[in-house]
Amino acid sequence: MSTAAGIEQGSFDYVIVGSGAAGSILANRLSADPSVSVCLLEAGPSDWHPFLHMPAGYIKKVFDPNFTFPLTSEPTEHTGGRRIPVPQGRTLGGSTAINGLVYNRGQAQDFDDWAAAGNPGWSYQEVLPYFKATETRIGEGDDTYRGRTGPMPITNIDWIHPISEAFIKGAQELGMPRNPDYNGATQAGVGYFQRNIYRGYRMSAARSFLKPVRSRANLTVLTKAHASKVLFEEARAVGIQYIRGGKGGATHVVRARREVILSAGALNTPKLLQLSGIGPAALLNKLGIPVFRDMPGVGHHLKDHFSIRVVAKVKGIVTINELARAPRLWGQITRWLLKKPSILALSPSLVHFFWQSRQGLTCPDLQGVFTPASYREGYVGMLDKYPGMTCGVWQHRTESMGYVHAQSTDPFEAPLVQPNYLDHENDRRVLIDGMRLARELLKTQPLAQYSEGESMPGVQVECDDEMMDYIRRYGVSSYHLNGSARMGPASDSANVVDAQLRVHGLEGLRIVDASVMPNIVSANTNASTMMIAEKAAAMILKG
Repeated sequence: MSTAAGIEQGSFDYVIVGSGAAGSILANRLSADPSVSVCLLEAGPSDWHPFLHMPAGYIKKVFDPNFTFPLTSEPTEHTGGRRIPVPQGRTLGGSTAINGLVYNRGQAQDFDDWAAAGNPGWSYQEVLPYFKATETRIGEGDDTYRGRTGPMPITNIDWIHPISEAFIKGAQELGMPRNPDYNGATQAGVGYFQRNIYRGYRMSAARSFLKPVRSRANLTVLTKAHASKVLFEEARAVGIQYIRGGKGGATHVVRARREVILSAGALNTPKLLQLSGIGPAALLNKLGIPVFRDMPGVGHHLKDHFSIRVVAKVKGIVTINELARAPRLWGQITRWLLKKPSILALSPSLVHFFWQSRQGLTCPDLQGVFTPASYREGYVGMLDKYPGMTCGVWQHRTESMGYVHAQSTDPFEAPLVQPNYLDHENDRRVLIDGMRLARELLKTQPLAQYSEGESMPGVQVECDDEMMDYIRRYGVSSYHLNGSARMGPASDSANVVDAQLRVHGLEGLRIVDASVMPNIVSANTNASTMMIAEKAAAMILKG
């Protein structure tokens, strides 16, 4: 058994690492069978803080190291030499406890392409039932596409601002159809985001899937349990070594009779594999980690959405900027406590648009977001002192890709994260075109009565080179990292898991999170990660 000495903490049928979008669903679905036992390990604490449950509280917690892994990307010339924050959730619910609350599945073609790449069972029609299984859609939607009985409620925005309506009307004048359900038959168009907020509260994966079943006798949830190694007997995963009490804490071992399932996310899952001797041999040798299995694809093919925002000053109407400051804020707090619509129960982005960056494309290659609020230049999460509105964009299917590597044998040391943002020329071209579209949308006639003009980047930025310079200096991650242990046939050494999400060449080890995405989806990644977990649970239970 490839393990250091540790305190034995029991044996279970399934041991799951990570309680985020995937881990919470797996714990729920697998423990529904009373004949099996499940142990869920979460590196962080319980989700006890009120700001983790108040939607607007995310801005107070998304960079809080008490509840996140405060990771950053490596600098490149395309990020102006900056390190880009890419925090990952470190509490029950994982990143679903700190994310932007948007429910967005992506385009059918995304999943058809997954299947075409040699992954049977992952076409859109085959994964649609698992999307539906996760949700209770509250609101309009064709039941061909939408679920009505799942654990996570998906609701419409109930706080409608005149500027949001004006933005939508302006987009329609530019030719975008109003689309009430971008998770239905087609994604293209403009409208309000759907979100996992219910009765004023964030519905994280832990709140929706884990909390209702915590009392099951066959489910054990361990918090502050930092996984440090996958344990093997010959080629079979048999458990997890983990540390409690932080760095220097006691080492423990939990054994898995059937499977170890890694759901630690696109950055921490490959890091844990590498610490366990599974990864590129050259990297493992450099770190002094004995090579258990040379797998070049572990940690590679990392992708993310890189976004840029355009900001305009507002006149003649109150925006979220002013509502978030006293004395108006007290009224918003009162409304939230009374379960009335308020800014405290909003997702950061209110309006969506999915559109083409240029003529001639047959489907959207851009996602855009709009909100009647704006953030101060150089201040993370701090609203402008003046009334403002923001339109942001990112490319759906980025072509740039990078890697994530462990940096030492210390399980508490952050991995090296390099998504290589904007490395591909086409990514730069699409983002510049998207930024031009965002500026055009902010100048439509319906918005004219509210706009005092662009404040970022400003009218002085006009040519492509100037816009690219602005993107390098102000672009940010959309926190949609994925693909670092991708699914595909074993004939390609860049692939890590098969279509059943089993790690190639090993037994009893499965990966179930955004790491396995063969390619980035045309959407925020949370909904697709939940679908992956639903499908994985069904495959595991089927045997």
